[in-house]
Amino acid sequence: MQEQTILYLLLGITTFDFLFDKTLSYLNDKNRKLPIPASLEGIYDEEQYKKSQEYHKVSNNFSILTSSISFILTMGMLYFGIFGWLDGCLRSVAPIDLIASLYFFGILYFVSDIVTIPFQLYSTFVIEEKFGFNKTTVKTFVMDKIKGYVMTLIIGGIILSTLIWLIFSMGQGFWLYFWIIISVIMVFINMFYTSLIVPIFNKLTPLEESELKSAIEDYSKKVSFPLTNIFVIDGSKRSSKGNAFFSGFGKKKKVVLYDTLIEKHTKEELVAVLAHEVGHFKKKHIIWSMIFGILQTGFMLYLLSLMIFNSEVSYAMGGQTTAIHLNILAFGILFSPLSKITGVLMNIFSRKNEYEADEYAVVTYDRKPLIDALKKLTSDSLGNLTPHPLYVFFNYSHPSLLQRVEAMERVKK
Repeated sequence: MQEQTILYLLLGITTFDFLFDKTLSYLNDKNRKLPIPASLEGIYDEEQYKKSQEYHKVSNNFSILTSSISFILTMGMLYFGIFGWLDGCLRSVAPIDLIASLYFFGILYFVSDIVTIPFQLYSTFVIEEKFGFNKTTVKTFVMDKIKGYVMTLIIGGIILSTLIWLIFSMGQGFWLYFWIIISVIMVFINMFYTSLIVPIFNKLTPLEESELKSAIEDYSKKVSFPLTNIFVIDGSKRSSKGNAFFSGFGKKKKVVLYDTLIEKHTKEELVAVLAHEVGHFKKKHIIWSMIFGILQTGFMLYLLSLMIFNSEVSYAMGGQTTAIHLNILAFGILFSPLSKITGVLMNIFSRKNEYEADEYAVVTYDRKPLIDALKKLTSDSLGNLTPHPLYVFFNYSHPSLLQRVEAMERVKK
């Protein structure tokens, strides 16, 4: 039967994804034991290097455990038709397809999150705590969960309701209308993420008057960067790891520095990090990434439209009738091989952007403080100095530290 073939395909793709990811993880874990490259020597002392090795070993083992449990549960639910059984149960209390679909995805989201809470707690309060990274309190963890649920119910509910309504109203042509809507949302989020979303979880404060701010303003004038919004985020409320990011465009652009980054780096290193972020702006990386993301979303929605009303897909999921929510869930699995390819392409593009931003920072500011900042960031987060090339190729949105350092050392000023 056709539905049986589809079921085997779903099971096969799920198995392949799991084995492929575990193979990459195995290679990457094996590679971390290689000698430290000469250009990266001195990042760790002997004790800290052992701590780094232990951190990655523990994290990798925990990842294998959690992903294995997820794989077993997914395979069981597919093979025994649990998704179809849930659909049947919901139809007795929500005979309207739109409501049944919302209930279906709502239940899957909350059950999945509840199941993973023990693992999240262990990762945060045991592993991250053991290695000195965790700053999250139980209160912060609980409040983050509540805020996440509320945002999912409101924003996710509106987007999902719109998608399902368009499917029933427009038929297979729904994808074009929803693509337009989701594209507008993506542009809106890119513009207002730092203003509207980040403050829900973190406190943003303007960078106060200081030598650092003066140095940043001097650099900004030098490169004609219209700097009006530079903020400090209280990342230390959750982790000791540092970071920085650039978001938005036009008058809504913002540069955000983590307070942990400011605490651990020199003025010159922080200006170099800013120069890297300015490089992203000057090279229009954010705009191009958003455009490619919109195109990728349109491609995915078009493929979804080709199978959204396929009854055999619903039967393969254990359903007794055509159910678009079952087909959407199945599509997420069937699309996985193509998603892997598009993900790799986006990672290649992202790594190219990082090289360009590094080069911009080296040319317009200085090489040494940026290299020192990256080394310090890696050391403070116990980063892996020898990731496997295949793992980097498939999973890294940034080049490895070694690749970035070697590339910067080749730049001619």
